[in-house]
Amino acid sequence: MGKIAVTDGMAPEAVETLQKAGYEVTLGFIEQHDLLSGGLSEYDAIIVRSATKLGKEVIEANPNLKIIGRAGVGVDNIDLETAGKNGIMVVNAPNASTQSVVELTIGHLLSSMRHVAKADRGIRAGKWEKKRLKGTELSGKCLGLIGFGRIAQGVAKVAQSLGMEIHTYDPYLPAKVAKSQGAYLHKEIDSLFETCTHISIHCNLTKETHHLVNEKRMSLMPGRKGGINCGNHIVNCARGGIIDEDALLAALKSGVIRSAALDVFEIEPIEENNELVQHENFHGTPHIGAATKEAQQRVGLDIAEAVILGLSGEKPPTLVNKEFF
Repeated sequence: MGKIAVTDGMAPEAVETLQKAGYEVTLGFIEQHDLLSGGLSEYDAIIVRSATKLGKEVIEANPNLKIIGRAGVGVDNIDLETAGKNGIMVVNAPNASTQSVVELTIGHLLSSMRHVAKADRGIRAGKWEKKRLKGTELSGKCLGLIGFGRIAQGVAKVAQSLGMEIHTYDPYLPAKVAKSQGAYLHKEIDSLFETCTHISIHCNLTKETHHLVNEKRMSLMPGRKGGINCGNHIVNCARGGIIDEDALLAALKSGVIRSAALDVFEIEPIEENNELVQHENFHGTPHIGAATKEAQQRVGLDIAEAVILGLSGEKPPTLVNKEFF
């Protein structure tokens, strides 16, 4: 019936689903120079994660593709417009990794407040820094969520159970949705930063959101809540590039930001001797928001179903570049 390339790995159950539907599945990373020279010319579909980059030149070099599947949420590694103009559907799996990213975000918030990473590094170095590592509670603090989709709403629910007050900025969100979730919706993003000591990012990377979190906005954060000097804290498990990392490093050095925890970076993998990740008040993870066994199984099965639908001539419900179809 057709051939499907899976370049960045996939759950065995999902591969089996594609094969049972009659497709020949090829597993293995394809180098960029091979993609540019028509390495996908014999395939009807390709399923990628974030490692494979499908820009304009790659897509135009492989016009026989019918569908691109992004096994995850973000599609910034795919040129949606070029795909659409060439009649190639782009689908993703926006729901499968929600719980995993929610839990990692909360984990980073808790680790920041209680100096978990810093304490671990100290113990490994033979230090017993009990007096120096006095933390603060999340309870009673204001959490600002940039974007208020599925993941942010999941974070809000857990944070509320810990006693946090939820604020959000999302220019595309109806006010009634925020209200129904017990969140205060800010009309201006600067107002969010002026209010919140804790910021967590949950929006896509676009031209509008590139370096949305910058020196000016970080300087607006209050640093105190309820008479407690809790400092200012930032978490990003969404997309690299939304935070100006040079500005973040400067804010950590000056004390404007007390802690930063990132799962995503503007350049991945990070470069050696990255000064930001070496700062004592930074801790990070290597883009593992969706890296749980449960999420990977759900992602794989969801994207397999969407690709099968697309190849059978139907319009998948998770079609991203729908304006072309």
